[in-house]
Amino acid sequence: MSGDVTTVWEVAVLEGGPAHGLRIRVADRPGVVQVTCPCELDAPPPRMRVDALYLYRREPPMRGEPLRYGFDAASP
Repeated sequence: MSGDVTTVWEVAVLEGGPAHGLRIRVADRPGVVQVTCPCELDAPPPRMRVDALYLYRREPPMRGEPLRYGFDAASP
């Protein structure tokens, strides 16, 4: 058995939500992709940051199309 493992990257498109239309590259077809957007803070404590979190779930594959992830509006 060879120790050479090749990672296969695929183009995926995010649909809906704040990242609609964004094209990304993913490896191993993850079931969920997390997108974060920084939030502005008034007088934050040192080294503190807050990000808004959005989840996109992999949709069933369609022929001739890139991998697609749909916005999960029920995500935390």
